[in-house]
Amino acid sequence: MDFSSAADELYGVRPADFVATRKRLAQDAKSAGDGPLAKRIGALRRPTLSAWAVNLLPRRAADDLERLLDVGAEMRAAWGKGGGLGDLEQRRARLVGSLVRTAGELASDAGNPLREQAGREVEDTLQAATVDPGIADEVREGRLTQPRSHSGFVPAGFPMAPGDGEQPARPEPEEKAPKKEKEEQEKARPERPKSNVTRTSAARARRAETLRKRAEEADRRLAEREERAGAAKREAEDASATVGRLRHELERAVAERDAASRRAERAEQNRARAEEAAREAREAAREARRAADRDAHHT
Repeated sequence: MDFSSAADELYGVRPADFVATRKRLAQDAKSAGDGPLAKRIGALRRPTLSAWAVNLLPRRAADDLERLLDVGAEMRAAWGKGGGLGDLEQRRARLVGSLVRTAGELASDAGNPLREQAGREVEDTLQAATVDPGIADEVREGRLTQPRSHSGFVPAGFPMAPGDGEQPARPEPEEKAPKKEKEEQEKARPERPKSNVTRTSAARARRAETLRKRAEEADRRLAEREERAGAAKREAEDASATVGRLRHELERAVAERDAASRRAERAEQNRARAEEAAREAREAAREARRAADRDAHHT
């Protein structure tokens, strides 16, 4: 067993089975004498429900996922060349919608249906994978622990968004003005309001970050509770085994006591019979002596 195969197995199981599977894999590595591997496995984080659902896609719907990631690569290439996106955005929307439904069906089949929030996080992650090649690699690997998001519409690595088939206009050079005059102009210039898209993207990013932190905290608390529950279960099993052992010892002691009591009763009966026999023997001996004396007297 190596780290990659262990991680692949671990992030393919249901979230409820994650802790037990991680413990088993770490114990297997430790039993095999590979302490560093056991430590690396033990440090792997439990995925959120939405991250787990995305991790199902490279395992169960790899072809559809690759089609989406290929569309994302085409979009980034077109964006970088300043060309139009054409029908790429429509293809991406169709593939994302199909994969979100597939992830929901796979999660439901595994007994973990996705609620609305988790479904949105799956969609955000797939959208982010089309604009960020790093996130695309993470999704393809299938070991996400948290959902991913990407603010705005510009692919990662591109500082601005050129229009379809147009080159971004270069600003005209400004005439140099005295520093004080420029500062006054800057103060007098009205602040450009942020667009609805920018405000929505920023709010969405903040909400995603807040939800991510809450999910991490919930995962941490759940893991702690599961660890405590596991420890309590082990203690209960040990206590049950101790009770069983003591009960067996008690039953054996009771049986030995009963056997000893029966032996004592038999010994008492034998003693009483022996005393009765001795008494009868003594009485017989006395009677024999009296008879002998009578015979000697008559003679």
